[in-house]
Amino acid sequence: MDEEYDVIVLGTGLKECILSGVLSVDGLKVLHMDRNDYYGGESTSLNLVQFMMANGGLVRILIHTKVTKYLNFKAVDGSYVYNKKKIYKVPATDVEALKSPLMGLFEKRRARKFFIYVQDYDENDPKSHEGLDLNKVTAREVISKYGLEDDTIDFIGHALALHKDDSYLDQPAMSFVKRMKLYAESLARFQGGSPYIYPLYGLGELPQAFARLSAVYGGTYMLNKPECKVEFDADGKAIGVTSEGETAKCKKVVCDPSYLPDRVKKVGKVARAICIMSHPIPDTDKSHSAQVILPQKQLGRKSDMYLFCCSYAHNVAPKGKYIAFVSAEAETDNPEAELKPAVDLLGAVEEIFYDTYDRYVPTNDHTADNCFISASYDSTTHFETTVNDVMEMYSKITGKVLDLSVDLSAASASAEDE
Repeated sequence: MDEEYDVIVLGTGLKECILSGVLSVDGLKVLHMDRNDYYGGESTSLNLVQFMMANGGLVRILIHTKVTKYLNFKAVDGSYVYNKKKIYKVPATDVEALKSPLMGLFEKRRARKFFIYVQDYDENDPKSHEGLDLNKVTAREVISKYGLEDDTIDFIGHALALHKDDSYLDQPAMSFVKRMKLYAESLARFQGGSPYIYPLYGLGELPQAFARLSAVYGGTYMLNKPECKVEFDADGKAIGVTSEGETAKCKKVVCDPSYLPDRVKKVGKVARAICIMSHPIPDTDKSHSAQVILPQKQLGRKSDMYLFCCSYAHNVAPKGKYIAFVSAEAETDNPEAELKPAVDLLGAVEEIFYDTYDRYVPTNDHTADNCFISASYDSTTHFETTVNDVMEMYSKITGKVLDLSVDLSAASASAEDE
């Protein structure tokens, strides 16, 4: 193989597929290889565990690249939060706050004021700031201004702003307020019970849709390539990839941690349970699909636990069957005991499977070796962290910022319920 590629991508996980698609659209010459004979790479085992925020980063990338042509979405029925051993619907607007059994009468009024402040907040309109510079004051300070109780802060921070733990409270409030706004705007998109959407036939459709995009723009795909070995020159820069005795030359390599294990470090592990049932999660209004967030404080943990259910309504299970997933950053070596609080919420379970996987982050200097390695997927069941990693990698690879200011209405037609 004498031709040189701009980028060789190793592994067909979602992050790698998004990058190969976006880089191909940019006009770069991309070769995409995977040691497996199927799409999904390290993320296949995650195939069913993540949702998209309807107005979030992943949907913006789908529209920006027109990948929406290859996918059909359906809104997720409900969004719930765990509080004092029970499941409650997450109130996301001032109107819902007034109805929620999560709060007493006076707390409802305080929460309503806070929701209105967040809804009206506009970075470019100082009048909406109420004298607070959100780049300087912490989330804790903003919340204390409204006098909210701990349980209220718990569901706002974890089930609306989708923070994985409580460290956000002592960071500047801008991200917290923007994340709440994203939730509310996403919820408004479909007038449904949740801000989440999910692809029909499951998440395995996503990497393949980006792979199709890459191919349309001239990207080359090779699956089932064993022993993909990255080759380096005398200066330690990646110059190609060898498989089955043939070397393809390139300027840059993009891959998941499994292809360059000596350039990553383990930072934790995720524990997961997959459960098959013949009924929806109890107390979720018979939802065919639902997300339940269990905030860390409710469980005495260091980070949140996530429970997500989908069913035959999304074409991911036979008629009458529901699949529930529980995931959490592992804090012990016993996933069965650790995930029990969420599994206990499910009622009768027919089959349950437990597994754990290690989480890795890159340790290399990409300016020195031209290798761009994605971080492993975390325990969250929404895609915002995945997209942030992709955006950062794109900027490192190209020196540009991925512009995602798009007309979001382009995705709504395909995402409406039957």
